[in-house]
Amino acid sequence: MNDDVGGYLGELVDRARDVLGDELVGAYAAGSVGLDAYQPGRSDVDVALVVARALAGPTKRALVDRLRHEALPCPARGLELVVYRREVAASGTPDPGFEVELNTGPAMPFRATYAPADRPAADGRFWYALDRSILHQAGLAVLGPPAAEAFADLAPGDLRRLLAEALAWWLALPTPPGDAPAPGAEDAVLGACRALVKVRDGHWLSKADAGRRLLGRGDHVDLIGRSIAARRGGPPPGGPEARAFQRRVLAELLADGAH
Repeated sequence: MNDDVGGYLGELVDRARDVLGDELVGAYAAGSVGLDAYQPGRSDVDVALVVARALAGPTKRALVDRLRHEALPCPARGLELVVYRREVAASGTPDPGFEVELNTGPAMPFRATYAPADRPAADGRFWYALDRSILHQAGLAVLGPPAAEAFADLAPGDLRRLLAEALAWWLALPTPPGDAPAPGAEDAVLGACRALVKVRDGHWLSKADAGRRLLGRGDHVDLIGRSIAARRGGPPPGGPEARAFQRRVLAELLADGAH
């Protein structure tokens, strides 16, 4: 783990414990940190906190005040933090189920959401259960029991449905007209690679590692290769070709789910 991120996570947990006391029963690094794919300057720090029971509104706001970037500077692009009750984390539910969500950082718009019903549907409600599935496999415990014990995985049908919803969400985003390189298209392609590898092989990989696995099998070598290179500073692929690849992956997910 990056030393700056390690120190940040330690301070974050100390501050969370100051607010939550014994209600805090677990803290886990997720996303690129958990998957050992953290890329300074590009990656976020993803954190899941687990609490014993539902939090009151003032406690949620106090937690946000102590952890937002202005109070605890984030060494990455941003912090994406989600708090779950212990029973939700262990349930395998496909629902969002969070107590509070905080997005904050030097290159990330601030957002604090205090209930799933307040999450705009247009922003996607599939992220949370997919993140908990990744935590079940690859979460890094900073506090509490191993992530595989704290977080249940999704049922296969729920997993495939949420992955399809995520791909449909990506496909609905606007892209520049024409075939010119489209910033962010590399993440769209590699996110689709990750979904495909998870469904085919049963394992979560980082976006880039999922792309490399498909490259090794000879799948869409040119497009995936350029998408991986774009994460190191190369030009991203064009929007139309990225969307065409996403549609092919979505079709495979939907076809498998119909069987």
